[in-house]
Amino acid sequence: MNSTVSAPIAFDYPQQDSAGVTCTAQAWAKVPPHLAGAEKAAVIARIKQLLIEKDAALVAHYYVDGDIQDLAQETGGFVADSLEMARFGKNHPAKNLIVAGVRFMGESAKILSPEKRVFMPDLDATCSLDLGCDAADFAKFRAAHPDRVVVVYANTSAAVKAQADWMVTSSCALAIVHQLKVEGKKILWAPDRHLGRYIQEQTGADMLLWNGACIVHDEFKAAELEILKAAHPNAMILVHPESPQAVVDLADVVGSTSAMIKAVVEGGATEYIVATDKGILHRMRQLAPNKKLIEAPTAGNSATCKSCAHCPWMAMNGLQGILDCLENASGEIFIDEPIRVEALGCIERMLDFTKNHPDLLAKAQHGFVKNIGAA
Repeated sequence: MNSTVSAPIAFDYPQQDSAGVTCTAQAWAKVPPHLAGAEKAAVIARIKQLLIEKDAALVAHYYVDGDIQDLAQETGGFVADSLEMARFGKNHPAKNLIVAGVRFMGESAKILSPEKRVFMPDLDATCSLDLGCDAADFAKFRAAHPDRVVVVYANTSAAVKAQADWMVTSSCALAIVHQLKVEGKKILWAPDRHLGRYIQEQTGADMLLWNGACIVHDEFKAAELEILKAAHPNAMILVHPESPQAVVDLADVVGSTSAMIKAVVEGGATEYIVATDKGILHRMRQLAPNKKLIEAPTAGNSATCKSCAHCPWMAMNGLQGILDCLENASGEIFIDEPIRVEALGCIERMLDFTKNHPDLLAKAQHGFVKNIGAA
């Protein structure tokens, strides 16, 4: 099994830009003010009206603000992980899609539905994994390993997807990589090294890994998680596989956002420690109101915040931004047609696989057996 991490081409997420200002600080600076009272009610009412008038559907990720998630549910839209968001946007008859999430989600919607207009509350809402996998650098990496099947995580740009054989999400990555291994394929994986390592461990596939990470999941701390578990000995630990190995190793359940929600709803425990973006807690509390949810720690006692797991780019999605999409056609996604066509193949391949093999999709994993999967 090849566990080589790509170098020197591999590019890890830079904490500062050329001006010495953190990208996350810039993102937090653009987080819209939280609306309240009559102003909030008026904006929501106007959005609901315009969604009907403009023949638009609102699709939201589990990590965005709870008000947006609720609005999507109330208006016949959808709240989901990135796999189901892509599927919903493609199949929904609306002529316009409002995608509340990060840029690669809006791009995926446009790739799948070129006839539709796709808008986002803020086009600057991006992702550290996307930022850390430059298309030109990735092309060099891919060219250096022409014998490998290229599998990219959904958290990549359209230009990177255009170079891939397969796109996967955390819901289907294990099943697809396992199938490729059965077929005797060697894999070039990008961009999340933690998710890649986890998949490699579970499947035994020959994988060459790009060296990227999610700034949210990369911050979870195993030592602090052990302390928290000691204080809540009966709690189940839920971990997203984008987290570091030491954190994954402490988990009772490892899975995608949908799998983690399912674990809370159907699980027999009364307490759950959740190691992913805290935006997911909103939907978990709605579906399992009698369960106690505890945010996993991202820092030690000396830090100003012990549970800071929230993506600054997801936080840039606001109700006013959605209204601007509908009133002013702001935040529209455009993709050059040659790039869109080339990127379409890897996404459709994933959607066809998940449609034809629903029984193989990742469920919450319990009791790891390396190179095999769930015991």
